[in-house]
Amino acid sequence: MTTTIIGTGLIGCSLANRLKETGMAERIIGVDNNRHNLEDALRLGWADEAMDLQPALEAAQLVILAVPVDVAVGLLPTILDNISTQVVMDVGSTKQKIVETVKAHPNRKRFVATHPMWGTEKSGPTAVVRDAFKGQVAVICDAVGSAPTALAQVEALYDVIGMKRVYMNPANHDIHAAYVSHISHIASFALSLTVLEKEKEEDAIFELASGGFESTVRLAKSDPAMWVPIFMQNRDNVLDVLNEHIAQLRKFKSCLEKENYEYLNELIVNANKIKRILK
Repeated sequence: MTTTIIGTGLIGCSLANRLKETGMAERIIGVDNNRHNLEDALRLGWADEAMDLQPALEAAQLVILAVPVDVAVGLLPTILDNISTQVVMDVGSTKQKIVETVKAHPNRKRFVATHPMWGTEKSGPTAVVRDAFKGQVAVICDAVGSAPTALAQVEALYDVIGMKRVYMNPANHDIHAAYVSHISHIASFALSLTVLEKEKEEDAIFELASGGFESTVRLAKSDPAMWVPIFMQNRDNVLDVLNEHIAQLRKFKSCLEKENYEYLNELIVNANKIKRILK
């Protein structure tokens, strides 16, 4: 199968690598306005050749849209305008906006809206991870809007690369993603800014930084070109989660201000219940 991957960043190239590793794709065409990323993808073997968009669509049986979510919303209608039997899937972290954008498009049924829940704080083709996606969850949204043959092809792809399939409507996906992914990035960005501000006064702070700190702020190294559009598209849900997060932080602050260590202990005990979800 010839696969065109539009967007040769971390996700697109890691997916290209897995498709090659598993034999799902025999030929991969890369499309990207970022010439540096495209050259790296070719040099590292994630893409076999580079093309402009139109010939790349014509040459493929499967088209994977792996660009920032704002770019995806603008580009998907054009892609659907220029295909016939090809299957098109996206891998964006927000789903409601992109599904709404093409819901009335004549080729809507050739599109499958997905979100493989995998990534790192790094970006670009040089950050590709071997065996990426294995054991992680792939969310498929608005499956009834896709043709059965298109859906089956995307389901087979996720099965082959070792992902667990979950089905949601786009609105529910965006709510849940705000809780399990988007707020984690905001918290990491905010903590990083807090420490960087404090570090101006205390040079030793990074000398004491341990593994716990590093794991907490790891996400703060994530690419703003990817995350600002995600926060924009999922603004209402992120604000709702952020308000709850701030309310919880205020409880901890109040406990310390009032020396209410019994309630502080209760908060931590309640927080430990996350073990039921994360074992």
